[in-house]
Amino acid sequence: MIKSAGQTAPMKKSDYFYDLPQELIAQEPIEPRDHSRLLVLDRKTGGIQDRHFYDLEELLKPGDCLILNDSRVLPARLYGRKKDTGASVELLLLHPQGQDRWEVLAGPGRRAKPGNILVFGDGLLEAEVLDVVEEGNRLVEFRYDRNGPNGGNFYSLLERIGEMPLPHYITHHLENAERYQTVYSREPGSAAAPTAGLHFTPELLDRLRAKGINTGFVTLHVGLGTFRPVKEENITDHKMHSEHYELSAETAALINRTREQGGRVIAVGTTSCRTLESIGLTDGRIEPAEGWTSIFIYPGYPFQVLDGLLTNFHLPESTLIMLVSAFAGYEQTMAAYAHAVKERYRFFSFGDAMLVV
Repeated sequence: MIKSAGQTAPMKKSDYFYDLPQELIAQEPIEPRDHSRLLVLDRKTGGIQDRHFYDLEELLKPGDCLILNDSRVLPARLYGRKKDTGASVELLLLHPQGQDRWEVLAGPGRRAKPGNILVFGDGLLEAEVLDVVEEGNRLVEFRYDRNGPNGGNFYSLLERIGEMPLPHYITHHLENAERYQTVYSREPGSAAAPTAGLHFTPELLDRLRAKGINTGFVTLHVGLGTFRPVKEENITDHKMHSEHYELSAETAALINRTREQGGRVIAVGTTSCRTLESIGLTDGRIEPAEGWTSIFIYPGYPFQVLDGLLTNFHLPESTLIMLVSAFAGYEQTMAAYAHAVKERYRFFSFGDAMLVV
């Protein structure tokens, strides 16, 4: 397995900057999903191919396996009002903290003080602010009719009254919220989509499996901390937020079988990558696991599990472009990004994809 050439890679945030014209930030998903473009980067040679995502079945080999993140994005943005004054308030759900309790971002903060009652969806949902926690976030407890039309299911209620928390750089209204979900999403819990998976269609997955390319699933609930800007100039001073992950016995067995038979383990997205590398290998094998990870992968990191990475194009100076640089090599990653800008690829969540093998 080729390791990152990143031992000599720059460790300054500014070294991961690239100039991106505003018009290359994709505002809407492409139709069909698998008609996005695909930049293929060869880690051995630095060679680049310009392909399309539907070419994936030609680029992968029988015996390879794709590891996909099946987390589903919560419609986690709630618009409501203070019960006593009617003043508007907005919550963004971050992390569950037990039965009906969540850590949230609240705005404006002065309207979300401990003891305040907030109302959403014409009274279908209430939240009491319990405390102010780390970084000014709020701990709230939700109340709703457990015998109501949603069967007392909090997530069903969210689907009804919540809105999709699109990234700040997407300014267009999303007509179909399912386009910010992967076609295989099934475990609700993310504050943002694992966007590398947005390009797959059920038909493409069927064609890949028919060719002998296996698919396995992990769950990592994407938190907003993943996209928190790196403020420190020395990237090693940056601290990641924790995110919850789960790797099943079935997926662990698939990865071990793939490795034993000489196939490649290809992570679909940085979230799948971070899950696999957080668990790592024990005596050459990966074991089922569940827990929290705050792993920060940057050049010099010794990969244990990955042989390939399928990912989107990421923001300048982000932890995600640093992860790609760790896997593909810093110089090759920045050259690939320069090529993508020159060839006018579409960037970020609704943009095009990149396969590093």
